[in-house]
Amino acid sequence: MLAPFFSLAMAAPGRQAAFRRASVGHLVFVAAGVGVAVASPAPVLQMLGYGLLAAGIVEGAVLVGWRLAQLPKSQALEFLLTSPIHPRRVFLAEALVGLARLLLVQLAAVPLLMLLWFRGLVGPLDVALLIAMPFIWGATAALGLTVWAYETRLVKRVGEVITGLGILTYLTVGVLAGERLREWLDVLPSALSDPLFEVFKALHRYNPFAVMQFWFDPVNVVPVVARERAAVVDGCGIVAALLLFVRGMFRLKGHFHDRHYRPITDTRSVQTERIGERPLSWWAVRRVLEYSGRVNIWLAGGFGALYATYLLAGDHWPPWLGRAVFLIFERMGGAPALVTGLVVLSAVPAAFQYGLWDATVQDRCRRLELLLLTNLDGTDYWHASLAAAWRRGRGYMFVAVVLWLAMAASGRATPGQVAASVAAGVVLWGFSFVIGFRAFSRGMQANGLGILLTVGLPLLAAAAFQAGVPMLAALVPPGAVYIALTRPPTLVWLPGPLLVGGMTLWMARRVIRRCEGDLRSWYDRNLGTQPAIA
Repeated sequence: MLAPFFSLAMAAPGRQAAFRRASVGHLVFVAAGVGVAVASPAPVLQMLGYGLLAAGIVEGAVLVGWRLAQLPKSQALEFLLTSPIHPRRVFLAEALVGLARLLLVQLAAVPLLMLLWFRGLVGPLDVALLIAMPFIWGATAALGLTVWAYETRLVKRVGEVITGLGILTYLTVGVLAGERLREWLDVLPSALSDPLFEVFKALHRYNPFAVMQFWFDPVNVVPVVARERAAVVDGCGIVAALLLFVRGMFRLKGHFHDRHYRPITDTRSVQTERIGERPLSWWAVRRVLEYSGRVNIWLAGGFGALYATYLLAGDHWPPWLGRAVFLIFERMGGAPALVTGLVVLSAVPAAFQYGLWDATVQDRCRRLELLLLTNLDGTDYWHASLAAAWRRGRGYMFVAVVLWLAMAASGRATPGQVAASVAAGVVLWGFSFVIGFRAFSRGMQANGLGILLTVGLPLLAAAAFQAGVPMLAALVPPGAVYIALTRPPTLVWLPGPLLVGGMTLWMARRVIRRCEGDLRSWYDRNLGTQPAIA
């Protein structure tokens, strides 16, 4: 039963291209990390572990979670679900295919990691940890995202409430209390404070990133304790992945029925009243809000608000509140780096637009055929994509605005610096949107292009800044946002935003004209007539 699924996964051009891109990107990332580790091994091994763990989670979402989450959106799955192959076996086969592809990507980096072993910087157990932990937690994260997409609305609502309480607890205990947590808990009776302190301490120590930090700590590491923590954390990850795996098997068919056979309720008429004059924009916004990512925005907004308060308070920050988390962020770039990261996150929906309309070309063409029977032109698609991208990413931009205002009010940046950074942020968002819309209008599944915009350009800007050429970093949109907040804008900083802004306006005009031309061609070929296109 498994053979056809594996054959199709490695033979299909689209999935094969995605696998190759993931493998090449992983190899390039690991090669860069190994090169830096060889040059300065002591502090960088921890950062290499963090990077591999984060990369494993992202690659798991791309290779496993995306495929499994998109699978029930296609009505063609109905033929497979009514075949002798049980729906649970379908999920089993697809999940195993994705996990195998993820494992191959992780194993591709073994020769590069072996270079660290040959140089005497790591041992065989270290190499095993750098492969196993990203794979385990990448698979767990991917299956978790899949099950979250499969769950019913009621379960999602309850899950959001629980997650919101967890974020509130983290912001209170991990950020506000921080290193003062023991003093806070001493207010409670010892029968209650001691167990709570042990629980919070265990959560702080027994998580994947903490294990990586302790394992590669050259001063405080205890090998026996490090191996014990790694075994516990990886074991918990495997158990969680198995539970999510089983839940996904049982929810595939139910989720398919929920999507395609949901009964029409009385709320449908209430929803249609909000369509307005742009039905395509209403539909696009409604589609992206299905998985709106509110949890991430809550976390970013909560921490951003606390950090802005810390900037405004300055030396008047109460001594009974923790400072450790904020000081860590100060060493990692402070508010300028956080603002830049938030602007880049707000531009992610603008760069990844291919999945906005439908998962496959067949489904998209079927829906477009219905849409094109109405009097739509290129500007309608432009406005729909713009509304959906802004609705999905505006929360991060609002948090960035709060930090911009806090920096100006606290004296961390002058009004001119803030204005320049805001202008660069607008240029960055607009550039990402135009590139994403151009890819959509040409039918390109531009995941690689989106990763280049949201990951490659920030890394390029960071590399230029670390190399001691900040003005070269300002030529890249994320670098222009960051540089404007770290030093007064000069004429040397200006060419980057001007060049990118001019290129954005030029491409915007061309892409709208191309979209209108494609619509005219479609009407001529299929209908023989065409509506009046402005």
